Amino acid sequence: MKPKIVTIGVYGFDEDSFFEALRKVKVDTFCDIRNRRGVRGSTYAFANSLRLQARLAALGIRYLYRKDLAPTQAVRDRQAAADSATKTAKRKRTALGEAFITAYRAECLAAFEPDSLLNDLEADAQVVALFCVEKDPEACHRSLVADKLAKELKLKVENIMP
Repeated sequence: MKPKIVTIGVYGFDEDSFFEALRKVKVDTFCDIRNRRGVRGSTYAFANSLRLQARLAALGIRYLYRKDLAPTQAVRDRQAAADSATKTAKRKRTALGEAFITAYRAECLAAFEPDSLLNDLEADAQVVALFCVEKDPEACHRSLVADKLAKELKLKVENIMP
Protein backbone atom coordinates (compact mmCIF):
# COMPACT_ATOMS: atom_id res chain seq x y z
CA MET A 1 0.00 0.00 0.00
CA LYS A 2 1.31 3.46 -0.89
CA PRO A 3 1.53 6.05 1.88
CA LYS A 4 -0.47 9.23 2.17
CA ILE A 5 1.59 12.43 1.95
CA VAL A 6 0.95 15.43 4.19
CA THR A 7 2.83 18.70 4.13
CA ILE A 8 3.49 20.93 7.09
CA GLY A 9 5.44 24.08 7.86
CA VAL A 10 6.39 25.38 11.27
CA TYR A 11 5.38 29.04 11.01
CA GLY A 12 2.05 29.69 12.66
CA PHE A 13 2.25 26.73 15.02
CA ASP A 14 3.43 26.65 18.60
CA GLU A 15 5.23 23.56 19.84
CA ASP A 16 2.17 21.80 21.25
CA SER A 17 -0.09 22.46 18.28
CA PHE A 18 2.62 21.40 15.81
CA PHE A 19 3.09 17.97 17.34
CA GLU A 20 -0.65 17.60 17.95
CA ALA A 21 -1.26 18.26 14.24
CA LEU A 22 1.18 15.45 13.35
CA ARG A 23 -0.45 13.12 15.85
CA LYS A 24 -3.96 13.96 14.66
CA VAL A 25 -3.27 12.86 11.07
CA LYS A 26 -1.25 9.84 12.30
CA VAL A 27 2.12 10.78 10.78
CA ASP A 28 4.52 7.86 11.20
CA THR A 29 7.38 9.23 9.07
CA PHE A 30 8.62 12.82 9.09
CA CYS A 31 10.63 13.87 6.04
CA ASP A 32 12.67 17.03 6.59
CA ILE A 33 13.44 18.70 3.26
CA ARG A 34 15.16 21.85 4.55
CA ASN A 35 18.69 22.79 3.59
CA ARG A 36 19.48 24.29 6.98
CA ARG A 37 17.74 22.37 9.71
CA GLY A 38 17.39 25.24 12.12
CA VAL A 39 14.95 28.08 12.70
CA ARG A 40 15.94 31.41 14.24
CA GLY A 41 14.37 32.56 17.47
CA SER A 42 13.02 30.88 20.57
CA THR A 43 9.45 30.64 19.24
CA TYR A 44 10.40 27.90 16.79
CA ALA A 45 13.39 26.38 18.60
CA PHE A 46 11.44 23.11 18.83
CA ALA A 47 11.91 22.77 15.04
CA ASN A 48 15.71 22.81 15.26
CA SER A 49 17.00 19.45 14.11
CA LEU A 50 18.18 17.81 17.33
CA ARG A 51 15.20 18.91 19.42
CA LEU A 52 12.83 18.01 16.62
CA GLN A 53 14.29 14.56 16.17
CA ALA A 54 14.19 13.87 19.91
CA ARG A 55 10.52 14.87 20.17
CA LEU A 56 9.57 12.87 17.09
CA ALA A 57 11.34 9.80 18.49
CA ALA A 58 9.46 10.20 21.78
CA LEU A 59 6.23 10.21 19.77
CA GLY A 60 7.25 7.13 17.79
CA ILE A 61 7.60 9.06 14.53
CA ARG A 62 10.52 8.15 12.27
CA TYR A 63 12.73 10.99 11.00
CA LEU A 64 14.11 11.08 7.47
CA TYR A 65 16.31 13.83 6.03
CA ARG A 66 16.32 14.38 2.27
CA LYS A 67 18.73 17.22 1.57
CA ASP A 68 18.47 16.49 -2.16
CA LEU A 69 14.97 17.99 -2.01
CA ALA A 70 16.15 21.22 -0.36
CA PRO A 71 16.54 24.21 -2.68
CA THR A 72 20.11 25.31 -3.28
CA GLN A 73 21.29 28.77 -2.30
CA ALA A 74 21.10 29.85 -5.95
CA VAL A 75 17.46 28.78 -6.13
CA ARG A 76 16.65 30.47 -2.81
CA ASP A 77 18.33 33.64 -4.10
CA ARG A 78 15.79 33.75 -6.95
CA GLN A 79 12.94 33.78 -4.46
CA ALA A 80 14.72 36.39 -2.34
CA ALA A 81 15.00 38.62 -5.40
CA ALA A 82 11.30 38.19 -6.17
CA ASP A 83 10.40 38.93 -2.53
CA SER A 84 12.61 42.03 -2.60
CA ALA A 85 11.00 43.27 -5.81
CA THR A 86 7.52 42.94 -4.31
CA LYS A 87 8.64 44.05 -0.83
CA THR A 88 7.31 40.81 0.65
CA ALA A 89 8.71 39.52 3.93
CA LYS A 90 9.60 35.81 3.82
CA ARG A 91 7.12 34.91 6.55
CA LYS A 92 4.37 36.86 4.78
CA ARG A 93 4.85 35.22 1.37
CA THR A 94 1.80 33.31 0.13
CA ALA A 95 3.14 32.01 -3.20
CA LEU A 96 6.42 31.08 -4.83
CA GLY A 97 7.79 33.18 -7.66
CA GLU A 98 7.97 31.73 -11.16
CA ALA A 99 11.78 32.11 -11.22
CA PHE A 100 12.05 29.98 -8.06
CA ILE A 101 9.63 27.36 -9.38
CA THR A 102 11.46 27.05 -12.70
CA ALA A 103 14.89 26.85 -11.04
CA TYR A 104 13.75 24.38 -8.36
CA ARG A 105 12.17 22.09 -10.92
CA ALA A 106 15.33 22.19 -13.05
CA GLU A 107 17.91 21.88 -10.26
CA CYS A 108 16.15 19.62 -7.76
CA LEU A 109 13.04 17.93 -9.10
CA ALA A 110 14.45 16.97 -12.50
CA ALA A 111 16.85 14.54 -10.82
CA PHE A 112 14.38 13.42 -8.15
CA GLU A 113 12.96 9.96 -8.65
CA PRO A 114 9.81 9.70 -6.51
CA ASP A 115 10.37 5.97 -6.04
CA SER A 116 13.61 6.83 -4.20
CA LEU A 117 11.53 8.41 -1.44
CA LEU A 118 9.33 5.33 -1.21
CA ASN A 119 12.47 3.18 -1.07
CA ASP A 120 13.73 5.21 1.91
CA LEU A 121 10.55 4.50 3.89
CA GLU A 122 9.96 1.61 6.22
CA ALA A 123 7.60 -1.01 4.79
CA ASP A 124 4.84 -0.04 7.23
CA ALA A 125 4.90 3.72 6.50
CA GLN A 126 1.35 4.99 6.06
CA VAL A 127 1.47 8.77 6.53
CA VAL A 128 4.57 10.73 5.52
CA ALA A 129 4.95 14.42 6.38
CA LEU A 130 7.01 16.63 4.07
CA PHE A 131 8.40 19.40 6.27
CA CYS A 132 9.84 22.84 5.71
CA VAL A 133 9.21 26.13 7.50
CA GLU A 134 6.78 28.27 5.49
CA LYS A 135 3.19 28.45 6.72
CA ASP A 136 1.50 28.32 3.32
CA PRO A 137 2.30 25.28 1.19
CA GLU A 138 2.04 27.42 -1.95
CA ALA A 139 4.88 29.57 -0.57
CA CYS A 140 7.17 26.58 -0.07
CA HIS A 141 9.00 24.06 -2.20
CA ARG A 142 7.32 21.24 -0.28
CA SER A 143 4.23 21.86 -2.43
CA LEU A 144 6.30 21.22 -5.57
CA VAL A 145 7.64 17.95 -4.14
CA ALA A 146 4.15 16.91 -3.06
CA ASP A 147 2.76 17.70 -6.53
CA LYS A 148 5.39 15.52 -8.17
CA LEU A 149 4.66 12.65 -5.77
CA ALA A 150 0.92 12.99 -6.32
CA LYS A 151 1.19 13.05 -10.10
CA GLU A 152 3.85 10.41 -10.66
CA LEU A 153 2.94 7.96 -7.91
CA LYS A 154 -0.77 8.75 -7.60
CA LEU A 155 -0.39 9.53 -3.88
CA LYS A 156 -2.95 11.45 -1.87
CA VAL A 157 -1.68 14.77 -0.47
CA GLU A 158 -3.09 16.84 2.38
CA ASN A 159 -1.70 20.16 3.59
CA ILE A 160 -1.71 20.69 7.36
CA MET A 161 -2.24 24.30 8.33
CA PRO A 162 -2.08 25.97 11.75
